[in-house]
Amino acid sequence: MGAISASAAGVLTGGLPKLLAAASPSKSKETFLLGGDLLVNRLGFGAMRLTGEGIWGWRPDREKAKKVLRRALELGVDFIDTADAYGPETNELLIAEALYPYPKGLVIATKGGSTRSGPGQWGQNGRPEYLAQAVDKSLKRLKLERIDLYQLHRIDRKVPVEESLGALKAAQDAGKIRHVGLSEVTVAEIEQAKKVMPIVSIQNRYNITDRGSEAALNYCEKEKMGFIPWAPIGGSGTRSLSKAGNALEAEAKRHNVSVVQLALAWLLQKSPVMVPIPGTSSLAHIEENMAAAKLQLTADDWKRIEDLARKS
Repeated sequence: MGAISASAAGVLTGGLPKLLAAASPSKSKETFLLGGDLLVNRLGFGAMRLTGEGIWGWRPDREKAKKVLRRALELGVDFIDTADAYGPETNELLIAEALYPYPKGLVIATKGGSTRSGPGQWGQNGRPEYLAQAVDKSLKRLKLERIDLYQLHRIDRKVPVEESLGALKAAQDAGKIRHVGLSEVTVAEIEQAKKVMPIVSIQNRYNITDRGSEAALNYCEKEKMGFIPWAPIGGSGTRSLSKAGNALEAEAKRHNVSVVQLALAWLLQKSPVMVPIPGTSSLAHIEENMAAAKLQLTADDWKRIEDLARKS
């Protein structure tokens, strides 16, 4: 299979209006150089939703889940985010079932350090011996010789982060992982981690109506680190940006797009280091999400959206 080109997303313009790009804030660029050597399309895919209820077990429609993954690649995705805790384990296995042998240029990022005891239940284990095994098991499930981006899923407050990262540094030195990232961390925690080893990306919750990680995003911009916002369209339930009555609905309608597409376009233009990973188990929604990469917002559009987002 050939490499996925950034221009593949060009077929997705569909009915989206061809708006002029804003001079400010930053004009959306299609790609980001992760870790200084991995060129990825900035709109990736989060695979977590391709699991059973409560992020537990296999999806009942397993074959459809594999079709969603394959369709994502057809639409230009070359960055997929997963974790050993999704399922647990089933999400990584599903990716290998659907996509192996992998096309050249596909970057699969996974995570370790979160544990599962049941549907909807999450814990942490940052012990070095646990993380060392987790890396090996993810390699086997994903059928990889090296993981391009391995992220510490959460900092385990019962284990010094230097010890947790020490295990990942050992795995990196052994050639098992290429780059290391962190998830749900503060600027102080990023700086603490960087004393142990290079950190190339941060994955924190962030979207147009939830900007609690603004400081971390600003830090990533300054340091040219990737910022991978999870829940880029609000997540599930009442926080979802797709729920009825959202303040952004009128603006989305004005552009003939969905609120989700508007929110993704806003993220891409918010910062050049932003690498959103919207996830879905729907073939229709993956098409809709990827089309958002071609929506450009003018400065006036941006101001209106900012004002409306504050009311959401």
